[in-house]
Amino acid sequence: MDGPQILIPILVPIAFFLTVFGIIYLYKRERMAMIERGMDPRRYKPQSAPFQNLKWGLLLIGSGLGLLIAYILDNTAFRDMHDNEALYFALIAIFGGAGLFVSYLIERKETGLNQNTSEE
Repeated sequence: MDGPQILIPILVPIAFFLTVFGIIYLYKRERMAMIERGMDPRRYKPQSAPFQNLKWGLLLIGSGLGLLIAYILDNTAFRDMHDNEALYFALIAIFGGAGLFVSYLIERKETGLNQNTSEE
């Protein structure tokens, strides 16, 4: 094994342990800060985001659609070209962004935030 390859089995478990330790440490620190301020940590639960599943679903559908279209274009229109990696990243970003935009429009329609809030 070369130098960098031998470091991977050592550094990956250390990084995993430090990540888990950091998350638990910050969680406990937050709870202690709430107790110090006289708040009951059991009463405060994370707020639910009603459109979170819609947002993630449309993002993943858009990314998958972008990946599919990039694959089809790569195997048909750009068959003779060899370096088409940028096509995949570009279409994933474009269609993923389109999915997030559609999610925004649906959320805006459902919550009642229509076009103009100012009246003439």
